[in-house]
Amino acid sequence: MKKVRTSIKVRYQETDQMGVVYHANYLVWFEIGRTALIESLGFQYHEMEKQGVVSPVVDASLSFKQPIRYGQDAVVETWIEEYDGLRVTYAYRIKDTADQVAVTGFTKHVVVKKDSFKPVSIRRSFPDWHQAYTNALGRD
Repeated sequence: MKKVRTSIKVRYQETDQMGVVYHANYLVWFEIGRTALIESLGFQYHEMEKQGVVSPVVDASLSFKQPIRYGQDAVVETWIEEYDGLRVTYAYRIKDTADQVAVTGFTKHVVVKKDSFKPVSIRRSFPDWHQAYTNALGRD
């Protein structure tokens, strides 16, 4: 299974009054990790969009283990947890500078036509992406 690690420098504006990263920012970090994973597979999400499709989130989950604070760095580990040719589940693990897990979670996505939001088969419409996702899962 292919995993990508993306470094994040915690910025002051990402924290709350307690000095810890505000919970909604972890979803932004998930997106940074997802983009890095897609790019590591040799693709650009905006290139897919040029073909009239988008990939909205249809489900998301976060589990908080411990806080990350301003002044720390974080690492987002991202991988494909599930893929069936239509839906993709990306999994995430965010660690602090001491390599302790702070947040885990996932986002589920489906590719749809931009104008109608009708689902599009990645397997049929984007065979190169399909093969890359299958390979990333270790399913040659």
